[in-house]
Amino acid sequence: MNIKRIFVVLIILSSLACNFVTRAFDAPTPTSAPIPETPTPVILEPAYIPPACQGQAFATVSPAIALAVPTPILQANPVVSPDLQIKVFNELAGIVDEVYVYPDFNGNDWNEIKAKVRAKIDSGLDTPAFYAEIQAMIVELDDEHSYIESPLEVAESEADLAGASEYVGIGVYALPLIEKNLVSLIFVFPNSPAERSGLKAHDSILAVDGIPVIQNGEDLTYIVRGPQCSAVVLTVQSPAEAPRDIMLVREKIQSPLLIQASLLPTSDGSRVGYIFIPTFYDETIPGQVADALGNFGELDGLILDNRLNGGGSSAVVEPILSYFSSGTLGQFVSRTDSRPLTIEPQPIHNSQSVPLVILVSEDTVSFGEIFSGVLRDSGRAQIVGQSTLGNVEILNGYELSDGSSLWIAAETFIPSNSRENWELTGIVPDVEAHADWDTFTLETDPAIPAALKLLGH
Repeated sequence: MNIKRIFVVLIILSSLACNFVTRAFDAPTPTSAPIPETPTPVILEPAYIPPACQGQAFATVSPAIALAVPTPILQANPVVSPDLQIKVFNELAGIVDEVYVYPDFNGNDWNEIKAKVRAKIDSGLDTPAFYAEIQAMIVELDDEHSYIESPLEVAESEADLAGASEYVGIGVYALPLIEKNLVSLIFVFPNSPAERSGLKAHDSILAVDGIPVIQNGEDLTYIVRGPQCSAVVLTVQSPAEAPRDIMLVREKIQSPLLIQASLLPTSDGSRVGYIFIPTFYDETIPGQVADALGNFGELDGLILDNRLNGGGSSAVVEPILSYFSSGTLGQFVSRTDSRPLTIEPQPIHNSQSVPLVILVSEDTVSFGEIFSGVLRDSGRAQIVGQSTLGNVEILNGYELSDGSSLWIAAETFIPSNSRENWELTGIVPDVEAHADWDTFTLETDPAIPAALKLLGH
């Protein structure tokens, strides 16, 4: 299994955070009327109260406390003894020595890095410090891919991959935009507090109980979290609209990550489908794509949106590729060997022949880039959007003696026809069309008309 971490924020996790149930605002006053000395407060009410929360008082604490409380660790990793720390360190170092895709260790002094961490272990580290050190050790390789998961993180990742994660929250999948001081919604889970309050993809969260969600370049998304049946007031903004305040009541949510699929309106009456694929790190995604293709029926064109796809697992990518292409699409190349990416066709209606356009951006990473690139390289698709950054190393996973996992860049990818080095070039679109995610809706998305034009519709 080859995994790329997802660099988005699930704002549906549980923690002990804060919330004011109400906020007061100056009520609008006609210009002809005198302004009262004490403005009439507007008391917000939640648009929806979950059945489990009916009749309960909403938990609240001061926003100042919320800022002071870090995201809690609800469980602790098992204690790693000094002897086990040394064993895990040796396993980790040996794997990197043997399989890391760059023989020069990406230009880093790997022996010095190892010696520094081994000295810290020998001087004595508790379990949290040990995991922090070995994680930092892999980060120093600076390939933007390789990483270590502690045993607790392994369990969380396995649940994410299976689409079985359970959270308490408002029910959105979101992308922090640090430079814009907001968090933009990628999608909203069905029947969640967020959906029932009217939130949609491309809306943004600006503040939580009056506290900016981005401060001094730091993502404070954790302050939107909280216990079941607690209330939160969000300042939100839809594209091209003024900010507004809404109140939500958190509830338990269990859902896989979801694709978004629809038929697009066209002026010539052609049937053009659109599928947004948020990740390849969820094993329910291939089935969701298959269902969408089955429901579409025969199509005149199809747009696959990979703009926020941060990669994932080959076990997810390859079934989806099989709907659209077949044959040997490229080679995974390690230090000493190579292996083919070979796909057996699994057509759904005319999916093997329907004209394709794939949308990409700088947030399309790893298997998101490989998927998009091989479909163009094989002649099956054209690309619209923004050049990707070129991160196509493939991670191999290794279980260590303490139950943690090392995911190390062990291969890179070379496409069959062009033989391009996508690690250097990224995926360059045929047509440039880009706007920030928080500035448009599906109806105003500048990439859609560019894609439709390439499709001839």
